[in-house]
Amino acid sequence: MSDQDIPATQAAAFVPPEPRTITVGDLRRVLTLGLADFKRAPVFGLAFSLVYVLGGLVLYSVFLASGQSWWFIPIAVGFPLFAPFAATGLYEVSRRLEQGAGLNWQAVAGCVLAQKDRQVPSMAMVIMLAFMFWVFVAHTIFALFFGLRPIESSMLDMLLTGPGLMMLLVGGVIGGAMAAVMFALTVISLPLLLDKEIDFITAMITSFKVVLHNPVVMMLWAAAIALLLFIGMIPGFLGLFVVLPVLGHATWHLYRAVLND
Repeated sequence: MSDQDIPATQAAAFVPPEPRTITVGDLRRVLTLGLADFKRAPVFGLAFSLVYVLGGLVLYSVFLASGQSWWFIPIAVGFPLFAPFAATGLYEVSRRLEQGAGLNWQAVAGCVLAQKDRQVPSMAMVIMLAFMFWVFVAHTIFALFFGLRPIESSMLDMLLTGPGLMMLLVGGVIGGAMAAVMFALTVISLPLLLDKEIDFITAMITSFKVVLHNPVVMMLWAAAIALLLFIGMIPGFLGLFVVLPVLGHATWHLYRAVLND
């Protein structure tokens, strides 16, 4: 029995291989494979996306009810940090499709639930802390430029002032740097944790090495993810019912492309 045939929860200790070099053509290929997996198992993609979409709608409803809907902007910017974790079930679907294994809710959900006893919760905590830190930083940046001034009913008027434009510039630079680091640490680590017996620190280091080995291609992949997730969130998060499954499945195939042992 090959290592790929062993269930993720029973795999032997794994030493990550050196990352492979990938090209822009590989990105097109993994997106095509991601779309194909979604078409082969749409019910799973829609179900796992529902959790993510409902989370976004709940957050927006809370801010809207409190009269602070504008604070949802930094939340929405950081919300994609949860996308890799929300896609864990999609990785398992792609893994089983790749192996030709049976695809049913008992097997897929069982594998996802089994992750609570492995390393995925530790990665989830890293993502959660990063998200909370970004929200804190966003509030701090606003306070630095506007002090204790309350947010006006027309936030756009505030943003178009000198302090507002500078705040957007500083916030964009800081937020972009934080997002780049989190992307590098998580882009490969979560599918790797699902597939192999490996600690989350090693998984994050491996993911970072993949990005360093393919900086331009992975930068393009990060930009594609950000753009597609943003587009998916615009129509009330509903576009994520397609975007998230395709990206989730594609990420699995990207992981297989760069760390196929």
